[in-house]
Amino acid sequence: MALNLTEIERVKTLSRKDFLDRYVKPQKPVVIEQLTADWPAYTKWHLEYIRDIAGDRTVPLYDDRPVSYKEGFNEAHATMKMSEYIDLLKSRPTNYRIFLYNLMKEVPMLKDDFRWPNIGLRLVRQLPMLFFGGENSRVFMHFDIDYSNILHFHFHGKKRCVLFAPDQTKYLYKVPHALISREDIDFDNPDFSKWPALAKAQGYVCELNHGEMLYMPEGYWHYMKYLTPGFSMSLRAFPRHIGNLSKALYNVTIMRYFDNLMRRWKGQAWIDYKNEEAVRRTNAIA
Repeated sequence: MALNLTEIERVKTLSRKDFLDRYVKPQKPVVIEQLTADWPAYTKWHLEYIRDIAGDRTVPLYDDRPVSYKEGFNEAHATMKMSEYIDLLKSRPTNYRIFLYNLMKEVPMLKDDFRWPNIGLRLVRQLPMLFFGGENSRVFMHFDIDYSNILHFHFHGKKRCVLFAPDQTKYLYKVPHALISREDIDFDNPDFSKWPALAKAQGYVCELNHGEMLYMPEGYWHYMKYLTPGFSMSLRAFPRHIGNLSKALYNVTIMRYFDNLMRRWKGQAWIDYKNEEAVRRTNAIA
């Protein structure tokens, strides 16, 4: 039995008004296929190009190991030269990913390769983050700490994206004081006998190809799997809904510091408690 997923609507192009009226206001995801067609990045942004211009940079790497009390918030698991990492991506599957890396700060010429889209959102004009992953590498089901509206662009290959709206949180075994669901859930092949609430969840799915953009509304859960080696870029706009803005402020100013404090104080017992609570609370509600 598979997750109950609906294919995300796809359009080739979209006017500013239609994007706002049909997707942003109702908070509905969409894939825009040709938004980057006139960007230099559309022809240039492949792994070989990144290797050529950024190969000497040392980059942080993350794998799919469970969260540990010994690690800080978003602490990297390893480092590697970008050239070595891209050689690894091209040679074989790997769990190593680059997560929220400001490569454009390190290599400013990349800023000339993309355009800030005039699509109706007030995008945060800081340098966008890049994400890299190897074949079959996965990003845990999570939502973003700042509840942003996200424009997620993919380059070089294919990426599978599974989304759930915030109102589906009650079925997703959310870990308290965190932004993730239980990390031992396989969202490719979920075990409904172990995670029965997941059978009630209704979500969305798409495969992103080179140059395509996925709009993820604010607070949406997302699980990503790199079907081939590739990389992505996200542009963000602050939440439009006041309730989500207040949740974002709480996450940034209180939640993550409280969680780090409890990890240092309680150690693994804190992680175990949160995972047990995720199951108890979800099964009690769902």
